[in-house]
Amino acid sequence: MKSLTHQGVEELIPYPPGKPIEELERELGIKNSIKLASNENPLGPSPMAVRAIMDRVHGLHRYPDGSGYYLKERLGREFGLPIEQIILGNGSNELIELIVRTCLTSGEHVVQAFPTFLVYEKVVKSAGAMMSSAPLSDFRIDLNAVYEKINPKTKIIFINNPNNPTGSVLKKDQLLGFLRRIPTDIVVVLDEAYIEFVTEEDVAQGLDLMKEYPLLFVLRTFSKLYGLAGLRIGYGFASERLIDYMNRVRQPFNANSLAQAGAIAALDDRQFVARTLKLVQEGLRFLYAGLDEMGLPFVRTQTNFFLIKVPHGGKEIYNRMLKQGVIIRSMDSYGLPEFIRINVGLPEENERFIRTLKKVL
Repeated sequence: MKSLTHQGVEELIPYPPGKPIEELERELGIKNSIKLASNENPLGPSPMAVRAIMDRVHGLHRYPDGSGYYLKERLGREFGLPIEQIILGNGSNELIELIVRTCLTSGEHVVQAFPTFLVYEKVVKSAGAMMSSAPLSDFRIDLNAVYEKINPKTKIIFINNPNNPTGSVLKKDQLLGFLRRIPTDIVVVLDEAYIEFVTEEDVAQGLDLMKEYPLLFVLRTFSKLYGLAGLRIGYGFASERLIDYMNRVRQPFNANSLAQAGAIAALDDRQFVARTLKLVQEGLRFLYAGLDEMGLPFVRTQTNFFLIKVPHGGKEIYNRMLKQGVIIRSMDSYGLPEFIRINVGLPEENERFIRTLKKVL
């Protein structure tokens, strides 16, 4: 029988999202669960974004602004870029798909470090292209290993900075040296979904590197810092030439009207941003101390999430925690079966995590 699809799709495994609280409570008949699995903002959405969204709900019978002009204009003022160098997406995930559909054809080649965000490989293989993965070194992206994977068919390189799931970062001089070394006809996708959480100095940022490397595509999102994950709104920066090509491929009305309104308002919600960053740093200190007391190894992070090495394997601990109403992430699908990943929650959620982990161990 003729195959319905191509080899790349046959090999794909569905992306494993964090289990929703409602689904867990329905399955196990429990209440008052907490979720620390999807790197979400525990404070909820930006209050200014919520007010802006409520002001727009009566216009839902109208199509959104297909160009996203006002959000792009606001982003342009925020980051000092012309709107011709900005593109919006239905979450940054759509922009990952869009750059692949714009630049990649079947049989071409892509490079990533691994473990990293699982969506890169999913999108590449669904396009019929080949993906090579360079192993991390001490939980950090090894740019020399990435360089060694480049071949004449390489069209795109994905770099996640900070990297998910390890929380590690690349310094500016490291990434700049890499960009100067690689062939100039390769598109480099720099995914900065968590860049706002970084506290280390001299960390590579795409805005500083775009003039150095014309085929750099920088991804950012409103899902994490601004708490708008449910609206699906992301954005990207690149040269006018690359953005023009992507807009030719982009579907019309891909960023909905509520998402655009919420994102514009969220950019002005400085108080909410400050509260979020303070909460994350205080939460990390508390969680690190609790794990040190338990004698459990963990990987220090530059994000709002981090890895913890657990006895009995990540999947087993995930299932035990689930029965206690605490949703975390096992790392089997990332090739790290001994680890779990959690994001920082509210203080009471962090305390419950430590208390429950002690119990299930």
